[in-house]
Amino acid sequence: MSHDSYSLHRGTAPLLISLPHVGTVIPDALQADMVERAGAVEDTDWHLEPLYAFARAMGASMLVPRYSRYVIDLNRPPENTPMYAGVNNTELCPTRFFTGDPLYRSGCEPTPEQITQRREGYWRPYHAALASELARLKATHGHAVLFDGHSIKSELPWLFEGRLPDLNLGTVAASSCADSLRQALVGVLRVQRHFSHVADARFKGGYITRHYGQPSQGVHAVQLEMCWRCYMDEVPPFTLDGARLAPLQAVLRGLVRTLLSWKPND
Repeated sequence: MSHDSYSLHRGTAPLLISLPHVGTVIPDALQADMVERAGAVEDTDWHLEPLYAFARAMGASMLVPRYSRYVIDLNRPPENTPMYAGVNNTELCPTRFFTGDPLYRSGCEPTPEQITQRREGYWRPYHAALASELARLKATHGHAVLFDGHSIKSELPWLFEGRLPDLNLGTVAASSCADSLRQALVGVLRVQRHFSHVADARFKGGYITRHYGQPSQGVHAVQLEMCWRCYMDEVPPFTLDGARLAPLQAVLRGLVRTLLSWKPND
C-alpha cells in the first residue's frame, strides 16, 4: 500500500515495524525557509529500511515515511508536548538540529498555522495507517506487536550526556508491552557479546511506543534506539559499513524472531 507520505507493506504475522525517522524528502517550499545545512538531513535514522528488510520476508508488516523529520516528527505527540521532561527536546516540527543549532533562517520558523497544516498533511496519515494496521493484525491474530525502530549518533551533547550504549531498548518503564515480551527481548541482548545495551534508560520510548503500547488491549509496543556506530560511519556521507553490519543484523534477527514467536500467554 502506498501513499504520498508513506509506504506500508502488509505482512502475514502479528508484527508491525514502524520506522518513523527514515524519510529524507523536504518539500522545496519548506526547505526555502531552512538553513542550507538542512538539505543534508543529517538527523535521519540512516539505512534502517534496508537493515530491517529481512523482517518482511519473515512475515512482518513495515511502515516507512517519505518525508524527513525536519518536516514533522512522527514520533512526537500531536499537541507538541515534550517527550522527555527536564532535558532538551526537539519539537513536533523541529526548529533545531540535534546539535542545538537553528534549523531555520532567522524569522522563518513555522507558525502555529503551518504546524497545523503539517500535522494534518503528514502526521495524521502516518498514524492513521499505523493504527489501522495494528487493528488489522489484532483482528487477525488476536494480538499485535509494534516494533518502533530508530538510530542516532552516539554522542550528541545538546540532547544527552556522554556516549550512548549501542542498543537502547524502550518499553516505557515496562508498561508498553507484556513483561514476558520485555524479558525475552532483554534476553536476546544479554546473550550477544558485540554490543553494549540497556533497557528503559535514556530512551524509554517515544510517542509511538507510549501511545500504541496498550498490553491490556492486546497491543504490545517496544522501541529500539541504536547507535550509528553499530553499522555505519557517523560522519557524512554516513556510509553503511559491511563489516559492522553482520553482527548487528544477527542481533536484529534475534529480536525480530522473538517478536514473531512471542505469544501473550507466554
